[in-house]
Amino acid sequence: MTLLDTPPTATSRPSLRHTRIADLYRQLLSELGEDPDREGLKGTPERVAAWWAEFLEHDPGRTDTVFEQELAGDADRLLVVRGITAWSLCEHHLLPMRLDFTLGYLPADQVLGLSKFARIVAAHTHRLQLQERIVDGVAADLTKATGTADVGVVAEGEHLCMSMRGVREPTARTINYSLTGCFSDQGVAGSRLLALATSGAGR
Repeated sequence: MTLLDTPPTATSRPSLRHTRIADLYRQLLSELGEDPDREGLKGTPERVAAWWAEFLEHDPGRTDTVFEQELAGDADRLLVVRGITAWSLCEHHLLPMRLDFTLGYLPADQVLGLSKFARIVAAHTHRLQLQERIVDGVAADLTKATGTADVGVVAEGEHLCMSMRGVREPTARTINYSLTGCFSDQGVAGSRLLALATSGAGR
């Protein structure tokens, strides 16, 4: 599997076997030197199994609702949504990553419903992931939903696999982006989007 290959989606994934997953976590706790039957851990394997189901079987709902709209040809039509925060799991260490998104596009004769931005992000974060793959996937779906190639997606991530282990750098952030159409080639739109996305970097 290459970096940008897309793993199975929640809708294509077989239903999780909750009892089997809980049993595996009981075994893991035992191997870690814990007693899964002690007071603090009673029910923990079942709760973790339920969380995996909630995370991997999440249904983001419809992501393609658009509204027809006439826009003046000389209008500054750049539409930007920022402040979308999502959590995913790093597929290398199974540790969480927190991602803050800024998404933009240049609408033509229709606009995408605002809630769909968060739904598109959720469709790509509820699985074992890489930040780079999430950004490319969100950009591809945003392009499909809006019907325009003028799309930009920027994500700033905090990775617990870097904060909690290894180099242990809790303030480190990773920023990557996908810019197409008018957002690419260091154009004005791309520069504006990146400036908006990074104006709160390190917050």
